[in-house]
Amino acid sequence: MVHRRFRCEDEVVTVRGLLRSLKTQSPDAAASVAAPGADSVVRAVDATRRLALLDDFEEAGIGWIWASDADARLIYLSANAADKLGQPLDTLLAQPLTALFESDTQNPDGQTGRPLNFQLAARNRIVDQVVRCIPAADRGAARQTWWLLTGLPKLDANGNFLGYRGSARDVTTEYERKLEDSRLAEYDSLTGLANRHRMNRKLDGLLAAFKTARRSCAVMMLDLDRFKAVNDTMGHPAGDALLKQVAQRLTSIVGKRGEIGRLGGDEFQIILPDMDDRGALGELAAKIVQLVSQPYPIDGKQALIGTSVGAAIAPFDGDTRDELIRNSDLALYAAKNGGRGQYRFYSSDLKDEAEDRAQLLDDLRTALDKGELDLFYQPVVCIDDDRVVGCEALMRWEHPERGAVSPVIFIPIAEETNLIGPLGEWALHRACADAAAWPDPVRVAVNVSAVQFANAEFVDMVRAALEASGLAPDRLELELTESVLLGDSETIAETFRALKALGVRLALDDFGTGFSSLSYLRSAPFDKIKVDRSFVNDATQADENSAKIIAAIVGLADALGMDTTVEGVEAFDQLAVIRAKGAKFVQGFLYSRPMPLAELTACMESGALRIAPSGPDKFRPERRSVFLRIGVIHEDHRYDAILRDLSKTGARIEGLVGVPVGTDLVLDLGGGQLVVCVVSRSKDAEIGVEFETPLISDGAGGLCTRFRISPYALAAAARTSDERPSRPQFITVDVASLRAN
Repeated sequence: MVHRRFRCEDEVVTVRGLLRSLKTQSPDAAASVAAPGADSVVRAVDATRRLALLDDFEEAGIGWIWASDADARLIYLSANAADKLGQPLDTLLAQPLTALFESDTQNPDGQTGRPLNFQLAARNRIVDQVVRCIPAADRGAARQTWWLLTGLPKLDANGNFLGYRGSARDVTTEYERKLEDSRLAEYDSLTGLANRHRMNRKLDGLLAAFKTARRSCAVMMLDLDRFKAVNDTMGHPAGDALLKQVAQRLTSIVGKRGEIGRLGGDEFQIILPDMDDRGALGELAAKIVQLVSQPYPIDGKQALIGTSVGAAIAPFDGDTRDELIRNSDLALYAAKNGGRGQYRFYSSDLKDEAEDRAQLLDDLRTALDKGELDLFYQPVVCIDDDRVVGCEALMRWEHPERGAVSPVIFIPIAEETNLIGPLGEWALHRACADAAAWPDPVRVAVNVSAVQFANAEFVDMVRAALEASGLAPDRLELELTESVLLGDSETIAETFRALKALGVRLALDDFGTGFSSLSYLRSAPFDKIKVDRSFVNDATQADENSAKIIAAIVGLADALGMDTTVEGVEAFDQLAVIRAKGAKFVQGFLYSRPMPLAELTACMESGALRIAPSGPDKFRPERRSVFLRIGVIHEDHRYDAILRDLSKTGARIEGLVGVPVGTDLVLDLGGGQLVVCVVSRSKDAEIGVEFETPLISDGAGGLCTRFRISPYALAAAARTSDERPSRPQFITVDVASLRAN
């Protein structure tokens, strides 16, 4: 017979022997042990029966008995239970309960009670708590098991805590069934990610807990660009395969930092607890955009999609699920409207981008019908002699109410709605007609979207534009991005052959920013490679690799017999780097901004086919012209001012007089964005400041602070600021009113 023992400090009591002796005693004997009398006999018989029932209960496997000492160490356990745990009973006794069991955070019943270690420490009653059994280190990949624990705190006559007495049973089979049911109910069957129901429940739970603890939580929303085109051209099975790959890529990026859900279709959500660093969030979002936008191998073909990301952070952007999801959706729409392939943080000035987008589409159709669109031309110049060799046609739209609308905003809208077809056809015909009047051999370059290129009638469209204008085919250059190279390889190859048969030139645009593959350069008949401006901007900064990449691209193009044009040249130090790396053609503000046809024609008629470079000696990061009313804090005073120019490292501010150079200030940009800075220059009502910590990109061309001050902290600061303020040191001037007068 197996002995079960209570271990109470140094004393070991043999329980089984005691039970056996009680059961073998006659009632008389039992009565002789107890106090004389009928009641004593009855109590002895009852005790014997209870012990017999306990034996039967344990041996039948209905459940097990356990007990602990005051330190939550196991002092008694049924032998069958020890067998289930796969460890000798002597090994289990005296071990802490928390070394054997742990609370299951994935409880499918949705129980959010206190974990086991908390219950034991608080000496609370334990009622039907599911715990995961921790396997012994030497058991390897043993099957996972779960128990249902009940435990009652035991006190002595003086109220001293003695430990727990309780029961347990194995619930592995039914628990596994619940887990599977939960998986089906809470997880997307296609991707294995959490579904909308689970993500909502997860976010509600986090926000409820974090609200008390004053912690943050970020929500990202993203959907896939051009996913519909994959379904339409490659079929829904291919679309399903693509969604699975997207889920795998998102999981590899996010890891254990948060939970990812597929809400339906091509819409995904990411919940990131304890995240309020917009720098880290921006890096994560940029990585998501980059990785999700890489090609997807499906059935021997490649599919190309993209994504945009919108982010909102609690408690700054809302402290409820509905607020956070709505605001992250608004940020997503803003990112998509900003040109796609980017991320955007929520800000209070965002409006309903969905409505705005629909209105913009209607206005674009009207603009195309009424001829309100225009083409501007930016010269491409030879470095050696400043000679203009060509011009790139750039679409412009002057909206009657919105003013100038950037192509990065309206072109993606046109691509999504099939409006890109007539829009691209108009641009092609217009550019060919304009260029026909230019001196030979000046070429015209026209951008072609992947949607246009995939059109079966695209070659005929190019032929018609050449015939209608009379432009020589070799003076037309079609600029293609790498996205046109993804799809059916045979169809792409046939389109290339047909275009080359027409005699037009082909240029690979934005080389180096996408999924560039040397195989494309080997197989596609390109005449030119255009180096993206991002390499140029970094080449004169602290990034030596960008200059090396430019040199490598130029060398590759030369070896393949292709021309190279470097875009975005704005300063003489950039030009010097490009010249040193062997590039021959450049395009950028240093030579000319895009100009309307009339201005370009006037230059050509005067014989000025050479443009001398003119601009700053050194490139500096762009300062954005803004008009934003802000607060300027100095000591215990807040002044109203106007923010005019803004960069990552500094700003120009109007409206303050008498601020000495070297003064420390704090700028309140709104929404909890406080920036510590020092005055670097001061003249009249204008000051220049340099930031202590650089701003970061908001993913869509704007700037923001890395961190924000929690509304909880601001409220607490307001409550504690009871000191009497000193007199203001500076004078405020309403510059806007002065200008109006």
